[in-house]
Amino acid sequence: MPEKPIVAVTFRISDAGLRYLRDDYTVRIWPGDLPPSPDELDVLLDGAVGALTHGANKVDGNVLDRHPNLRVVSNYAVGYDNIDVPAATARGVAVCNTPDVLTQATAELAFSLMLATARRIPEGVDYVRAGKWKTWGPQLLLGQPLTGATVGIVGFGRIGKAFARMCTGFGTRILAWDRSPHTKTTDGMDVTFVDMDTLLAESDFVSIHVALSDTTRHLIGAVELKKMKPTAILVNSARGPVVDTDALVEALQGGEIFAAGLDVTDPEPIPADHPLVHMPNCVVIPHIGSATTQTRNAMAELAANNLVAVLQGRQPEAILNPEVLENLTP
Repeated sequence: MPEKPIVAVTFRISDAGLRYLRDDYTVRIWPGDLPPSPDELDVLLDGAVGALTHGANKVDGNVLDRHPNLRVVSNYAVGYDNIDVPAATARGVAVCNTPDVLTQATAELAFSLMLATARRIPEGVDYVRAGKWKTWGPQLLLGQPLTGATVGIVGFGRIGKAFARMCTGFGTRILAWDRSPHTKTTDGMDVTFVDMDTLLAESDFVSIHVALSDTTRHLIGAVELKKMKPTAILVNSARGPVVDTDALVEALQGGEIFAAGLDVTDPEPIPADHPLVHMPNCVVIPHIGSATTQTRNAMAELAANNLVAVLQGRQPEAILNPEVLENLTP
């Protein structure tokens, strides 16, 4: 009986995804809690025809050249800045991702960060735990209201649109900036597309929902932060490097903005002694935007099904370079 082809999984995923791989493939799973180093990744990928990866695994042309058996890299994320898609396309390697299934969960998390920072909830928790709560006080932990506020959404894709829908229930005025506003629909929501300067100057909350690329790296830097209101709140649930970390530290320390809520950071993970971690007006959580059981299971299923579809010569549900399928055979 011939040996099964090898597929490499660079982190532990749920059985919801693994069950699609085990029957037809030898599944090689990275056992560590931390992602494999480049050398460890090479060992894991040795002889594999497919790889199921996540954002901490950098897959560029050099990696692909060292592993010519690879026919598909299926990323367990909607973002794919960890994969050099043009390099993969040039080598005939399919690249897949997991859009749609994490849209609502990520939008919910961004919305939660917005409320947590606006109403200073983490500070309130710390205040109680420290034994400081002695009485009700009219000036205690005053925050910012969401109802009737202006919310600026940077990037009006799937997640940005879902986030906007959540904001409508609070009677907010919604502004949006997008590199291709003419291609976007609002699904009947009252959303006004504006330039970046207008969005920053008029928004009480700015929530980031763009993919990381050369054009969005440090999209929000010192200049942009200075254009925001001193009462404004910045929320980032997209990718850490979209925001200039040093500039954000200075803006929070100098009172240029009221607060920030971050599900993603640069660097990531952020060191425990980093200034952002200890600022009372900054809420930092460990990249858990899609972290619900249902969403993570759906991501595992989609990533695994994408991988199997390519290896079996079928059209996967989500592929970033479909042109390579013309030359792939099962």
